[in-house]
Amino acid sequence: MSIIIKNAQIISATDNFTGDIFIEGETISAIGKNLNAKAEKIIDAKGLMVFPGGIDPHVHLDMPFMGTYSSDNYETGTRAALFGGTTMVIDFVLQTQGKSLRSALDEWNGRSKGNALCDYSYHMAVTDFNEHTQKEIKDIIEKDGITSFKTFMAYKGALMVDDRQMVGLMNEVKKYGGFVTTHATNGDMIDYLVAKHKAEGKLSPLYHYLSQPEITEAEASGRFTDLLNQTGSKKGYIVHMTCEGALNRIREATFRNQQVYAETCIQYLVIDASLYDKGFESAKWVMSPPLREKKDQEALWAGINQGLVQLVATDHCPFMWKQKLMGENDFSKIPNGHPAIEHRMELLFSEGVNKGRISANKFVEVTSTNAAKIFGMFPKKGSIAPGADADLVIFDPKEKHIVSAKTHHMNVDYSGYEGWELTGKVKTVLHRGKVVIENNHCFVNKGYGEFVKRSAN
Repeated sequence: MSIIIKNAQIISATDNFTGDIFIEGETISAIGKNLNAKAEKIIDAKGLMVFPGGIDPHVHLDMPFMGTYSSDNYETGTRAALFGGTTMVIDFVLQTQGKSLRSALDEWNGRSKGNALCDYSYHMAVTDFNEHTQKEIKDIIEKDGITSFKTFMAYKGALMVDDRQMVGLMNEVKKYGGFVTTHATNGDMIDYLVAKHKAEGKLSPLYHYLSQPEITEAEASGRFTDLLNQTGSKKGYIVHMTCEGALNRIREATFRNQQVYAETCIQYLVIDASLYDKGFESAKWVMSPPLREKKDQEALWAGINQGLVQLVATDHCPFMWKQKLMGENDFSKIPNGHPAIEHRMELLFSEGVNKGRISANKFVEVTSTNAAKIFGMFPKKGSIAPGADADLVIFDPKEKHIVSAKTHHMNVDYSGYEGWELTGKVKTVLHRGKVVIENNHCFVNKGYGEFVKRSAN
């Protein structure tokens, strides 16, 4: 099918102009002013913005955690993503300690295949690096197209790797052009504080926050950059960065010309630790790392503009309220996670672009283009250019709307942003040349989304 989008304010990571976009099949064919192309469908986007479909590089769909599963599966989670202007997600395959990477990949493929509505890829989370795992790395990168390998510096006994395993993984992955990402918090220090607070009878959600002070993240972030440097890794990536202390470790790494990418999440930019003073209701915002202070928000916004923070993701990992109640009498048993896959783009535009914190070009950069570049999908994804996938969001920058669990499409019965009024609304979403969202209706079924193999850099 052919589609022409007319009179749009076209915004990429570098450009901002009014023009037309002509789409044939799944890709963009031409861009220009007053295009004289015949199309089967014409969309008049006068007064509206068009930018590349969002790429959320950090989601957890149908993920086993703390004896339960995240409540959005591949069908519900990717549908919600489309409603929010995100046309691709990258999920995490979690290796079970003692088992192979391949067995974990097979398990995740069983969840995703035929169920996703938007395109998707994986990071491979390595929780048990040994001589057998080492032999799997080459094929995971070269045959499966998974080039990023996640490690956890916390969650001892289930997910955490020690520094020796980290170094081994870094040395192996770099041989084939892949790179290591990490959850950078000091697991031993956190475990000590959790045990201390519990022994003192301090069991409310507030103590989840107090068990993960800024130093736990700053120390681990610095250690990760040091290990990257020692192993000669060309690049590394820290997920869900939350605080000024960790950001300063990235800044220090630039002094020795290291390339360490930093991802933050929308929640760390717009809500803060004051929400942990609401009794058990605060469980809605129990995530790891926890929300931080106002000064950390200011540092992260500045880091985005300074180019130290390259991506804004979600770490989308929702749990129903009944699941959160598992920790009603013990904060350490509250499933960690926050629903945001549907609201990332609109929240960041409303709180960032409309409030003058970032430019519209920077918005596109951190929600789409940088993810495509860092994770080996550019210019097929993350760009508005001839030959690129026609993944496009048509957006009304002036429309006001209210966020509510009553109207969102995520499979979770509360919202972390209930009642927020946002300015800026996703109106139409095209994904690989097909209108998939329009007039608040979804026009594709599960199975439309495809797995995207990524190239090593």
